[in-house]
Amino acid sequence: MTMASRQPTSCFDLFCSCTLIALQGFGGVLAIVQRELVDKKGWLTQEEFVEEWAVAQVMPGPNVVNLTLMIGARYFGLRGALSAMAGMLLLPMLIALLVGIVYRSLDGHPGVAGAMRGMGAVAAGLIIATGLKMFAALKSNPLGKTTCVLFGMSSFVCIALLHVPLFLLLIFLGPVACYLAWRALPAA
Repeated sequence: MTMASRQPTSCFDLFCSCTLIALQGFGGVLAIVQRELVDKKGWLTQEEFVEEWAVAQVMPGPNVVNLTLMIGARYFGLRGALSAMAGMLLLPMLIALLVGIVYRSLDGHPGVAGAMRGMGAVAAGLIIATGLKMFAALKSNPLGKTTCVLFGMSSFVCIALLHVPLFLLLIFLGPVACYLAWRALPAA
């Protein structure tokens, strides 16, 4: 695996970058994080992004905050982790508070309900597009594309159709995937 060739220049650069990422994401920032950190800034390779994202998903807390904490810590230790987290949360939190105050006075308006449905559709499209883009990184996965797709489809069926809680899926399907990946890795 190759390491990304570029990195943030300072904790302030990290803070500003995370703030800009957070301000672009309505309903989720996965697509934006991937585009900014891998494609534009080059702080992570696609493979590194997929690995870091996988770890961020199983840690407690919001996935993208976990990811930015790991990236900040990678480059600047604790100061970097705190800078990245502050960038990801500070301005969006203030905006959310202001929007909440305005929404409370407009929540019965039909136009507001339509706008919320529209934002949900856009967020779903961004997640699907990012998933398709991340699919290319599976070529270097030790399980291979077919097994990864089977795990992905199984997860989708369990969560979306059978309404299995995510923590149960992680408890039962996670160890199976980890064991198969461990077995597929070459002996070191």
